Order: sequence, then C-alpha cells, then structure tokens
Amino acid sequence: MPSLPRRLLRLEGLALLGAALALYFHLGFGWPLLVVLVLAPDLSMLGYVANERVGSVAYDLAHTEAWPLCLAVVGALRGIDALVQVALIWLAHIGVDRALGYGLKYPTDFKDTHLQRV
Repeated sequence: MPSLPRRLLRLEGLALLGAALALYFHLGFGWPLLVVLVLAPDLSMLGYVANERVGSVAYDLAHTEAWPLCLAVVGALRGIDALVQVALIWLAHIGVDRALGYGLKYPTDFKDTHLQRV
C-alpha cells in the first residue's frame, strides 16, 4: 500500500497536469503543438547512452519544474505567447510523469527515483 507522501506527490503531479492543461486551453492554444511537444522532455533520456550519471543529470534537468516555470514567467512578462505555450506543455509532461510515479532520477539506476523504485 502506497504511503501518504507518495500519494500526495502523485496527487501534486495530477494537479500540475490539470492546471497546465486548463491554462493551456484557456489561453486558446491548440492541440497540434501539444501533441508534437508533450514527449519532448523524454529526449533527455538519451543521456543514458553515455552512462547512468550523465543520463540522470540530463533527465533531471529536463524534468524539474523550475525551468518551465521560469520560461512561463518570462513569456508572460514579455508577452511572448509561444514561451508560455511551451512552458505549459512542459509542465503538463512533468505532471503526467509525477502522477504515474516517475520522479527525478538518482545516478545509481534509471529505476531509482525520488518517488519510488520504478
């Protein structure tokens, strides 16, 4: 049985997904770019071709909420809708991952995450 913290982290992921998509469609962004880019952060897994350490760093940098949040703020403050759109897609991706139990990676093994061993 999953622990309360694990459930709450997954709930946060679901909330992030819902909020990102709600804002995305509220702002009038369409489906095409969402479909094209939603899996783009997973290209960071190519770092695992080098080794576990490089792979975990690349994956974690692409799957932390800090970068898309900064991108969204810059886009909103500068009035650059494309930045906000990409940031919301990126956040939706991270939300899905967290809701499914995929977390940031430790360099020991791809399956070792901050949420659980996948």
